[in-house]
Amino acid sequence: MIFVNLPVADLAASIAFYEALGFRNNPHFSDATGACMVWSEAIHVMLLTHDKWCTFTIRPIPPSDSSEVLLAISLDDREAVDALNATAAANGGTGDINPAQDHGFMYSRALADPDGHVWEAFWMDPAAVPTE
Repeated sequence: MIFVNLPVADLAASIAFYEALGFRNNPHFSDATGACMVWSEAIHVMLLTHDKWCTFTIRPIPPSDSSEVLLAISLDDREAVDALNATAAANGGTGDINPAQDHGFMYSRALADPDGHVWEAFWMDPAAVPTE
């Protein structure tokens, strides 16, 4: 399992954003300082208030217009990539923060959550990957 920990300025708004994208909240690992948002059995995102985040590290929280990491998530098809991007834009995030990439065998679009954390939704057909 992987737990991605993200600092958030507004916990309630971030929970609503991630729920709109299809994550579900696990209340067993959530409280007033953080929320465990589940994408799959293997992928969980911990949304942490700034105060809670600061109990894990002394490093500063980067500004929302910077990119500390890009998290890529595989989806079933191109339409799902487009839908996730549109859902992010309609629910407090920013769609297409980078140009879409279409390589034929792989298609991706990047979005940002309300705190500027970057997610790249992609679809890939491994059978269509060009060989050298």
